[in-house]
Amino acid sequence: MMKLKLKHICFCSLIGMGGLALTSCNDFLDRSPISDITPEDYFNTVDQVGSYVINYYDDYLENSNTTKMYHQRAWNSGVVRNDANTDNLLSDDGNLDYFAGNKQVPEGKNIQEPLNRIRVWNYLFEQVLPKEKEGTIPGDAELLKQYIGEAYFFRALAYYNALVRFGDYPIITEVLPDDSETLIKKSQRAPRNEVARFILKDLDEAISRLKERGFQNNQRINKQAALVLKSRVALFEATFEKYHQGTGRVPGDPTWPGAVMSYNSGKTFDIAGEINFFLTEAMQAAAAVADHVQLAENSHVMNPPYNTLYGWNPYFEMFSQPDLSNVEEVLLWKQYNLSLTVSHCVGARLKNGDRTGLTRSLIKTFLMKDGMPIYASNNAIDDRTVSDEKKDRDERLQLFVWGEKDAWMTDERADTVKNYNKDQVGNMVTNPVPVPWVKSTVISDQEQTRDITGYRSRKFYPYDDEQSRSDELLGTNACPIFRASEAYLNYIEACYEKNGSLDSKAQDYWKAIRRRAGVDEEYQKTINSTDLSREDDLGVYSGDRMVDATLYNIRRERRCEFIAEGMRWDDLKRWRSWDRLFTQPYIVEGINFWDEAYKLYTTTDKDGNEKSTVVADGSTSANMSPKSDGKYVRPLRRTQTNNQLYDGYTWKKAYYLEPLGLQDLQLSATNPEDINTSMMYQNPYWPVGTGKALERSESTRLNSSHGYISYAVFCLKKK
Repeated sequence: MMKLKLKHICFCSLIGMGGLALTSCNDFLDRSPISDITPEDYFNTVDQVGSYVINYYDDYLENSNTTKMYHQRAWNSGVVRNDANTDNLLSDDGNLDYFAGNKQVPEGKNIQEPLNRIRVWNYLFEQVLPKEKEGTIPGDAELLKQYIGEAYFFRALAYYNALVRFGDYPIITEVLPDDSETLIKKSQRAPRNEVARFILKDLDEAISRLKERGFQNNQRINKQAALVLKSRVALFEATFEKYHQGTGRVPGDPTWPGAVMSYNSGKTFDIAGEINFFLTEAMQAAAAVADHVQLAENSHVMNPPYNTLYGWNPYFEMFSQPDLSNVEEVLLWKQYNLSLTVSHCVGARLKNGDRTGLTRSLIKTFLMKDGMPIYASNNAIDDRTVSDEKKDRDERLQLFVWGEKDAWMTDERADTVKNYNKDQVGNMVTNPVPVPWVKSTVISDQEQTRDITGYRSRKFYPYDDEQSRSDELLGTNACPIFRASEAYLNYIEACYEKNGSLDSKAQDYWKAIRRRAGVDEEYQKTINSTDLSREDDLGVYSGDRMVDATLYNIRRERRCEFIAEGMRWDDLKRWRSWDRLFTQPYIVEGINFWDEAYKLYTTTDKDGNEKSTVVADGSTSANMSPKSDGKYVRPLRRTQTNNQLYDGYTWKKAYYLEPLGLQDLQLSATNPEDINTSMMYQNPYWPVGTGKALERSESTRLNSSHGYISYAVFCLKKK
């Protein structure tokens, strides 16, 4: 299929916001490409429409935090990093913008990227929908429906990511002319519930057009993938509105900044009704998938036998095989081909290290196999080794986190590795080459491959040594993008949020998830044994309150199922769980280091003198957190010097929504000399001008008294 080469086309959009009586649209518009073929000689065949859409798959399949939903072609662990800087995964040295309070309002435009993406699909609709109605596009009419359905899906995804990031957002359905008056009028921010309803409408249109799963081996968007996204959007909006009421982030709040805009005059908001509507939509969309798609099987084999790459555990291999076309649970996936230079580096980085680390908080969340929380178990957890810590636990922990006893490789090259296992008669056993580095790389001279916490993900690791023998982008294991298990979990959560109880579907779905995880399916036993005060999980909280034990365990299930799949950031935002950091900074912890692991760094010279490479004195040369902090690694507390995260992650109220940039406000003003005439408004707790989040409880409207207006007008006059 033809792939388009892109160049700029001269279409103005909302991003430019028009001339504002000062300059033309061109001075402000950083145009994104649409196609290299003019409208007069393109979109005249079904194949051309399909080529246009597929050209954007790689660029536009992204999460709300602008990370890819699939392995990236980069020298890192790709999708595994999508949980970075949550309470699941520490990447590099934390996120100073958010967790040290450094995030600021940018001088430029901040809402531009989603609008660029939206414009791509508005352009297609303007060109193609009239021709479809007239029947003037030759080719397979059903394929044309499919491709237009994909375009609706992508516009919905772009709007969803904008909703998560900004909340209220302009709804634009056409390519806008280079006309200041029109552009300024169209810059009006719709209340977030209206945006969410618009997204669901786009997804309904997509669902009505898309083919069933199985179309093109599930490598193009299908009806079931769109249904999962619909359930995700509806659940996000319902829970965001529920848990953020009264903060100024929800339309109708007393401090909602959109209330003073004339274009919102007369609007009323039944938020309870909206929450109920979105929860119902989430349940219906999720059930339409979960009722018809089975989960991949877990064989309950935790490691591959010698010289075995595939066929030992379908659940593990859903994330580590090159072809997912026959995996029923996977609704959409990305394929890689080394000969076409479509590859990644995930295998090598999961073998050699990627300067990341799963958190102890995540590890502690996993239940025992009998369904008991670890603190309620009759058997004490021995965490001196990771393999011991995983013993008799949820099999997702056993499968997807490396332990010392896990097989590192399984092929003939294992024979060349000194530290491999043989039985008494010399035959290779099930775990031929145990992992050589667990707990021995939290201190390393190779900083780029250090395990920051000591816990490394095994999810997405291929036991094909050809993919991981070097750092040269050799990875070709496929990446699932949408899985049916999300539909199961979305339904469970939406059902409980809506009804305060679980119906028979939700109960069956939850039991199926736990059964696949190798955990006792009687979830009520877990609920009854849960002591929320002993759970080290931000998901225990929504705002300043603990949720009930049932809801927390639903959240626990979600956390354990989606390890390394990029769900956690949005979940913590919609649940308003980051509020916990207002009063209790979050300290990232890793493995138990000071009981046994520290001995790995001790050597004895010829005179019998012991020497350790561990430096834990708090100096700038320190390579380990001090023992006085406790026996668990605290990777962000090695030294206090120039360390803004030494006392833990903090959070500000503003950070649940991103700020609009100064130019976003300037360029949508009807009077360029008065930013108070802007058709946009700043998000709560952010200043109107450039600067950090405000340290006050009330929302911020354009007529702030913090001195930012004069600065903004000064910037306008300079132009």
